[in-house]
Amino acid sequence: MRNLLLALGLLCCVCCTLPAAAVPPGDTLLSGLRKGHPRLIATDADFKRVAAEKETDDYVKSAFSSIYGKGEKMLAEPPSIYEIPDGKRLLATSRRLVERTSTLAFLYRITGEKRFAERAWQELYAASRFPDWNPSHFLDVGEMTFAFALGYDWLYDYWNKDQKKIIKSAIMDKGLSRALLAYEGLSTRDNGWWINVPHNWNQVCNGGIGVGALAIADEEPALSAAILHHVLEHLPTAMQHFAPDGAWNEGPGYWNYATSYNVYIIASLQSALGKDFGLSATEGFSKTGLFPLYLNSPLNMSFNYADGGAHAIQGAQLFWFAKQFNQPDAAAYLYSFKPANPFALLWYDAGLAQTKPQLQPDRYFREAEVATLRSKWNDPNATFVAFKAGDNKANHSHLDLGSFILDTQGERWIIDLGADDYNIPGYFNTGSQRWTYYRTRAEGHNTLVINPGKAPDQDPRASAQIGQFNSNAAGAYGIMDLSPAYKAAAGAVKRGIALVRKSNAVVIQDEIKVPQSSDIYWFAHTNAAVTLNAGKKTATLSQHGKKLVATLVAPANATFSVAPATPLPSSPQPAENNPNKGVSKLSVHIPTATATRIVVVFHPEGAPAGNTFTQPLEKWGR
Repeated sequence: MRNLLLALGLLCCVCCTLPAAAVPPGDTLLSGLRKGHPRLIATDADFKRVAAEKETDDYVKSAFSSIYGKGEKMLAEPPSIYEIPDGKRLLATSRRLVERTSTLAFLYRITGEKRFAERAWQELYAASRFPDWNPSHFLDVGEMTFAFALGYDWLYDYWNKDQKKIIKSAIMDKGLSRALLAYEGLSTRDNGWWINVPHNWNQVCNGGIGVGALAIADEEPALSAAILHHVLEHLPTAMQHFAPDGAWNEGPGYWNYATSYNVYIIASLQSALGKDFGLSATEGFSKTGLFPLYLNSPLNMSFNYADGGAHAIQGAQLFWFAKQFNQPDAAAYLYSFKPANPFALLWYDAGLAQTKPQLQPDRYFREAEVATLRSKWNDPNATFVAFKAGDNKANHSHLDLGSFILDTQGERWIIDLGADDYNIPGYFNTGSQRWTYYRTRAEGHNTLVINPGKAPDQDPRASAQIGQFNSNAAGAYGIMDLSPAYKAAAGAVKRGIALVRKSNAVVIQDEIKVPQSSDIYWFAHTNAAVTLNAGKKTATLSQHGKKLVATLVAPANATFSVAPATPLPSSPQPAENNPNKGVSKLSVHIPTATATRIVVVFHPEGAPAGNTFTQPLEKWGR
């Protein structure tokens, strides 16, 4: 309790040390607090609505049955233990607590079956006895605090006096007090670097801690108000990066993680206090529910740039975005996956979900500088190309300015390799070692490498924009100025990517001008088998009985080659490099050039490769 007492001792001066901000003073921040429980994310009326809908709505009935089955399996599983297998993170345990507590508490409130509440108690009691929640990696604390907050609030009427004391004490001592020490900079172990960062750590840590404060706000108003003041002050630092179009520069996987906790705290503020202090009105936040829809391909695979996986985003918060901002497209998208998740059922609105999407086929997202083009919606065989410029300094970013992925005929033909092992040496050392690994370097992506050799092969501090974007019935395109990425070559580099809807052709065109003769590589990674024709000017990609042709239109003296997805001989060769089994890369190599134009067209077998987009970039759109 020593840290808790220290934190509580700070409360008399917290309010007077906070900078001026659009946040109410501590003595009024909790005005309007809902009496009783539950009040976090959902109220008793919400649980009663779900209980009724599971008898009348086929989706709710099926999803609830699945959740019930998961809950029954949890009854037989042993409580979580304190384990940090990689020496850094308790995060797997924290996430297990979130899943188990939310599932078991949800089932108790819907069914009244005490066995679910009793099993939740075993989980919470075990974690309350952990020596700590690993504050050196504060994501673990944020998620664990969130789990305990839900357990305390959703099962409040079930707990006896001693159980409430144990759960509340854990929230205060292992969660809120550790956060307050970090906020006030009084502990090196509770390193507060996450407090005001512009990425997912901000939302997860501040969000989880904020929900914990709301859980006990009526019992510990001074501590809760102090915590919430910090949360409301710092959360906008991350949220401002949703502006102006709702994009997220950490990629769709981290969009899902960041927005889940962003929504948890906003939804909890709304249900507990009746207001969110303007957080939901942050520019771009009302649009971000559409971001994963556009980055999801016809195959239900994401454009997995940065440290992300290619799985489709199915976060329950999409139902919340749909209700909050009247976006049936977001609801219909998530409804197509029929998620069996307690939060999804609490936010589900049949009137929004059971509609047909009415989205435009193409979209350009500023800030993240990402664009997606597709031949049509709701066709698993449609052609889909997604590409990015962006910011190499973004959290979890790779050196991937200019990279793209391509789906058509029900297959992903050009892939992004995604993240590597987070525990390999220096993986997050953006000063040097991160850029020695193949998967994080430009040569591990579907972009250009100029004068390969020493790491890094794009400027790690570079950012680039999609300077031109156009979409119409015939097709769509974007043109990126990638010159900042190749600062060392001191040249001008532009890349245009276009989709021709009639022929389903995708054009990748690069225009490169450098002052000195340079060694230039063009790469595209694929899981397909690649066969080159006799002149090596076309390549046939084959997988699962389907074929896609790549034609090298320009330059006239260049040819294709095929290589394994491994570093070039002149590149860094760390022992931990992922072998990327089963992946090859289609390559174009121009060993000496000061100016060149590379044009590659991906098209169905038998379809023409030439079109208006094989003309120089200056003629695009004319």
